[in-house]
Amino acid sequence: MSPSAVPRPDDAQAPLIAASDLHTWFELRQWGFLRLGAVRAVDGVDFTLAHGEAVAFVGESGCGKSSLARTLLGLHRPTRGEVRFAGRSLGELKGRALKAYRAEVGYVQQDPYGALPPFLDVRRLLAEPLIVHGVRDRAERERRIRAALEEVRLSPAEEYLGKFPHMLSGGQQQRVVIARALILAPRLVIADEPVSMLDASVRVEILELLRHIQCERGLTLAFITHDLSTVRHYAERIFVMYAGRVVESAPVDDLLDHPQHPYTQALLAAIADPDAANATRLREVPAGEPPSLLHPPAACRFHPRCPHFMAGVCDRHDPPDFEPRRRHRSACWLHR
Repeated sequence: MSPSAVPRPDDAQAPLIAASDLHTWFELRQWGFLRLGAVRAVDGVDFTLAHGEAVAFVGESGCGKSSLARTLLGLHRPTRGEVRFAGRSLGELKGRALKAYRAEVGYVQQDPYGALPPFLDVRRLLAEPLIVHGVRDRAERERRIRAALEEVRLSPAEEYLGKFPHMLSGGQQQRVVIARALILAPRLVIADEPVSMLDASVRVEILELLRHIQCERGLTLAFITHDLSTVRHYAERIFVMYAGRVVESAPVDDLLDHPQHPYTQALLAAIADPDAANATRLREVPAGEPPSLLHPPAACRFHPRCPHFMAGVCDRHDPPDFEPRRRHRSACWLHR
């Protein structure tokens, strides 16, 4: 039984998630009272996610994509701006309404072993969210648990119900994490680097499983990743983040084939080339490191590392979202 505190819109064309001028900052204090500043993890982000859409948020470590995911989950409160889910502001949700919202959003963590309490077997791991959200009938819980295991291809379910996390392989653990994320029939699933801790041999299987379930259920699926080499196969749109901001967004094929922002071009240039003949070829990537989110650069966040830096422009004025190609947006003064 899905919670009903968050209304389901009749208009499937309306966005499921809409973020407007979203800021999520974390204040730093010394000795509990001396304010040192704020880490601007998410710093002015706008986007919408449609019903049944699969998107990817990509960027280097520390760019703010995981903080954005936790804001969408309701784990962090926006400092400014808002996120609307099915037309309702997450900032307004408290108590039972917030609990009901969290049942609408599934979360697939990066580290499956760390995400699964080692003292609970698979049956109890999957029963826990059902118990928390009021599914009291034991037979109904058992039915849902078995169905969830079958859906993530842990079959027959009977072989896995009594196992503890340490008795499962990494891929099997992540399938249990996915089953737990899906067991309350959410409308949005957020997968935060869902395959980065897995062997290369099982990564494609897990990504294909998530994509298959997303299509079968009509879920909205948001991937958080730093790996641009695989997003073509499981996302429809890409949002590229840098220093707390979205710097480029476009349909996946258009962005990968025609990157417009210098940072996106740098990310693509850094992808490993499987051709051994190119192993010694030097790649031109920007010098330097991502900036501190405590004291980010003024104006364009990428300008200290950008090979196309224009003095007096990039370091003085925030670039707006230009549209150099249809449905392709890039926050860079090169497009003016």
